[in-house]
Amino acid sequence: MAEISQAMVEQYIDAGANGATTADKGRALEDLICYVFAQVPGISITRRNEMNVFHSEEIDVALWNDGHADGFFFLPNLVLVECKNWSSSVGSSEVSWFDTKLRNRGLNFGVLVATNGITGDAEDLTAAHSIVSAALREGRRLVVIGTHEFLALADSVQLVHLIKEKLCDLAVRGAIV
Repeated sequence: MAEISQAMVEQYIDAGANGATTADKGRALEDLICYVFAQVPGISITRRNEMNVFHSEEIDVALWNDGHADGFFFLPNLVLVECKNWSSSVGSSEVSWFDTKLRNRGLNFGVLVATNGITGDAEDLTAAHSIVSAALREGRRLVVIGTHEFLALADSVQLVHLIKEKLCDLAVRGAIV
């Protein structure tokens, strides 16, 4: 179990909130993701801000998961993370685009980190929530994490638990909450 420094998390969130440009804000959120996920045993950051060979899709963060027993043993080896440090909720078109990136790579799991969540209602499966539900029907699991959730994490065990809970909610409810 590795400690997650709340001071570091707050520093990254503040840098993202006060960034001079959208690039600065996005980089701060990516830095936060890299810091927090690297605390999980068996996780390494393999790529950041990489374009595919066609120069049509960018991946914000790619994680390699060794499947450590104290880590994400229940997740695939490759995990893509999309970061959206927006002042509003992320809409269905952006969630759909991330789902398309996963589908184009034959991946069945991805993490969308959205500072202010996604649009729509989880119970009614409206807006972006409908995209998450549709992906699930096709065998892809999209987990959405808000930056406020990182503020509640004290260690890597809690991050692993958070992802497990989100996956359980997705499987049982057919939507993320």
